[in-house]
Amino acid sequence: MSFLQLANKTFVVFGLANRKSIACAIGRVLVAEGAEVIHVVRSAERQKAAAKLFPESKVFVCDVENEANIIRVRDAISQAIDGKIAGIVHSIAYANYSDGLKPFHETRKDDFLQCVDISCFSLIAICNHFKDLLAETASVVTISISTTRMAAENYGFMAPIKAALESSLCSLAKSFSRFSQVRFNGVCPGLLKTSASAGIPGYIDSYLYAEKLTLRKKGLKTSEAADLAAFLLSERSSGINAQCIVVDGGMDINYFDADIVAKAVS
Repeated sequence: MSFLQLANKTFVVFGLANRKSIACAIGRVLVAEGAEVIHVVRSAERQKAAAKLFPESKVFVCDVENEANIIRVRDAISQAIDGKIAGIVHSIAYANYSDGLKPFHETRKDDFLQCVDISCFSLIAICNHFKDLLAETASVVTISISTTRMAAENYGFMAPIKAALESSLCSLAKSFSRFSQVRFNGVCPGLLKTSASAGIPGYIDSYLYAEKLTLRKKGLKTSEAADLAAFLLSERSSGINAQCIVVDGGMDINYFDADIVAKAVS
């Protein structure tokens, strides 16, 4: 028997975009462990891509910006499964830098609120509408970032939204505890090579810098973040709740690495 004991359990993964996305990596780990994986993607185009990547999985379309879509996909999944859902993965983030990247104080209100809606509130709405489908000891895992206390100009206004997402885990864990043992945790990876990150201006330079900051001098792999997510989805992590776990190769303790400091001041 596998240590994670995920075989024959059903998980719903929101947010697969393509083969490089963390949602895809998580789905692969779950399938390898013998779980049934249901994917929920944003568009019909992504539905086709997901069907190719996971030919044995059911794939549904849901644009979470419209809450009615979440209710609709909940009903569709309810009819497509037998039993309860053992866990949900929320790997959704979107920011519309409609006027390009600007100083944070010039952030447009409509862009900021849309980002909150899609990247943060969607988790709350999904949990609310799926609560009756969740097993008593189900696990919900969202994807955040390694730190929301780093003001990186090229990341725009996403970091404050991720901070709200992480804070929401605490409130969800507390409110669900009144009627269940469902757990809520976040995976907080360092910089990854994903298609979404590739669209961030200057990301390659940031990635290479982060790679040098890791203690092993090697960048984080998407599969490493996915492995952590799979652990949090399993009952092997039953004592972990309302936590945001960083997986960054030790980057957060190594900002004053002697070699990097020497190059910066030379």
